[in-house]
Amino acid sequence: MNEAPIITTERLRLRPHRMSDLDAFRAFYKSDRSCYVDAPQSETHLWYGFSSEVGSWALCGQGAWAIDTQDGQFIGQVSIAQPPHFPELELGWILFDGHEGHGYAYEAAKAARDYAFVVLDAPTLVSYIDKHNARSIALAKRLGAVLDPDAEVYDEVDVVYRHQPGGGA
Repeated sequence: MNEAPIITTERLRLRPHRMSDLDAFRAFYKSDRSCYVDAPQSETHLWYGFSSEVGSWALCGQGAWAIDTQDGQFIGQVSIAQPPHFPELELGWILFDGHEGHGYAYEAAKAARDYAFVVLDAPTLVSYIDKHNARSIALAKRLGAVLDPDAEVYDEVDVVYRHQPGGGA
């Protein structure tokens, strides 16, 4: 698979990234919303991160999707990925400013999680979440994930929430 498959939900469309998405990521990483994620330290690193999300599909058969509303507004990203520095396959999400509180992150993450379990046949997924990121922890719990204190982390500020097939929501 060379690019992310398109997944349509009731209100969203998960699609492959395109170059025009880069500007929204630049704005996200300059905002307070990025305080719980590793922000790129330069334009070069922004490009490396963005292109790795896209290229992971060709290299690994997994990666990130852009999240669009049905009217085509780009509102964030959801991913199923295991870059070399991640101990396990992760379900991750980013929602851009002004789009929280509508259930979009839940809807996109649920669709990506289901794709991982059904299409990729993943036995389990984790979400690495900064221990201070209450909103992402709440979302992981809403998705049916449970805290796994024994899971390996790649960043000491993270806690790990484990998703199991049929595990909820």
